[in-house]
Amino acid sequence: MVSAFFALCALLLPAPPAARADTPLDLDPASRVTDTVGALGRRRGQVEAALDRLNAAHHIQLYVTYVHDFSGRSGTKWADATADRNGLGPQEVLLAVATGQRMFAVSADKDSGLRGNQLALVAATAIAPAVREHDWAGAAIGAADGYTAVLRGEPVRPPAIRPGTRDPGGDGLVPGERGTWMPVAGGAALCLGGLYACTRRGRAARRRRAGVTRDRPVVAATTEPGLARLAQPLTPLPELDAEAAQNLVATDDAVRTSAEEMVFATTQLGERATRPFAEAVAYARGELADAFRLRLRLDEAGHEDDDVRRQVLDEICSRCTSANRRLDAESEAFDHLRGLKANSALILERAEAAARALAPRVTAAEAALTALARCRAGPALDLVADHPARARERLAFADAALAEARSALLVGSPARAALSLRTAEVALSQGRAIASAALRRAHALTRTAPPCRAARAVLAARDEVAAAEDYIATHRGAVGCPARTRLAAAGRQLGAATTLAAALRAGDLARAARALAEQDVAGAAELGGVVLAGLLPATFGGGGTRARLTE
Repeated sequence: MVSAFFALCALLLPAPPAARADTPLDLDPASRVTDTVGALGRRRGQVEAALDRLNAAHHIQLYVTYVHDFSGRSGTKWADATADRNGLGPQEVLLAVATGQRMFAVSADKDSGLRGNQLALVAATAIAPAVREHDWAGAAIGAADGYTAVLRGEPVRPPAIRPGTRDPGGDGLVPGERGTWMPVAGGAALCLGGLYACTRRGRAARRRRAGVTRDRPVVAATTEPGLARLAQPLTPLPELDAEAAQNLVATDDAVRTSAEEMVFATTQLGERATRPFAEAVAYARGELADAFRLRLRLDEAGHEDDDVRRQVLDEICSRCTSANRRLDAESEAFDHLRGLKANSALILERAEAAARALAPRVTAAEAALTALARCRAGPALDLVADHPARARERLAFADAALAEARSALLVGSPARAALSLRTAEVALSQGRAIASAALRRAHALTRTAPPCRAARAVLAARDEVAAAEDYIATHRGAVGCPARTRLAAAGRQLGAATTLAAALRAGDLARAARALAEQDVAGAAELGGVVLAGLLPATFGGGGTRARLTE
């Protein structure tokens, strides 16, 4: 204790800036801002408000620490060491600023949802300009607002610069404390033991809250050189490959479920009210499409270079995380807007109307296929021969769920009613997709073929892609990554199908997707022959929130 007292006194005494060094430190357990040099002054509240905005929008905790220098280490190593020391988890990011050196570094876990290029963009656009002009508060605000922007798919805006003190704390003291260092040192002698215990408890609590330590690759960005890097240790390549495949399947399910519920929400509330959520789905769908494109590249190229393969797999995981975070960030607002529990009676009426509308559509599909079967048969018709029966199963399942929802409302159980309503909505969505697939196939088999071979190829490819999409959408609880990857590629090819070769490629990919999906389904059991396990009851959101109705 005596040695600690004199050490603390030595830290408080004026010292030449060149002799001062800040080793990785314990973050303030009571705040996300640790300012050891008095850099923020009266702007601390503005910084904390920016950190709150980021957390509210994307559930990311940004910690900011200000020190005089990085004790001879690179900014990246200092920030990573401080993050490790404090047990920061995947959703906790650290911005470290060395005011005396006008340097900064960012330490972020690979599962933070922030990709390397996003970290570098925010560093160059929103943090570095503030640090250059000694706007220490602006650096943190720019980081928080910049991360919010990239996760929303919006442009990163430079901060409004407010230059501050050139080297706060350069004399080793917090500004304004030079005349009171002796009382502070005396008080510190009495409180040192308790302070040390508190910081240890705070750090331990943070470790328990995070649940993990940074023993996985982290991404860090610095002003020198200002680019992202991956640090060791690395996940073994086979595990990373399996993780990427699982992420793709889970993210695809999340996007599909969110898009399906958006149909019901838009019917209930209108396009204007649901536009922010439609934008979130579009963003997540874009990230997922890029991830599937990278997966196909790996599957078809078969890179021997492990470094290239690892880089691509990391990018797949990062894009999936980004997609899920965007959906998760909107889930609470979506629940509030739709009011599945508060508006159960109205939603029940709409769902019952949808069920009544589906019944004649299934009958029409059955009649169309029956008429076709009299004059032609073969594989083209066999693909949809059982669709009317499958659609009726979904409709029966939906009717049962709607009856359960009505009973729940009668006994005053809105939570149970909401669960049954979502079950019914998903079953109705599947039933409508299956009936539409049958009608689409009947139309394709009876329409007049265009004279041009390339138009014919495009139409055939469109039919193949639609058939594969319908099958995978309605069996996705059992369909794995290879089938989904090829379906995504078929959709891309179809969208760019201006040549015969592109149309043929789209058709080939769609048929491969359907065949792989059928193999997956053959190895899995359906839940009562209606809805596959793992599909219900999910709602709008990413991997962190879409199962919240059952929690």
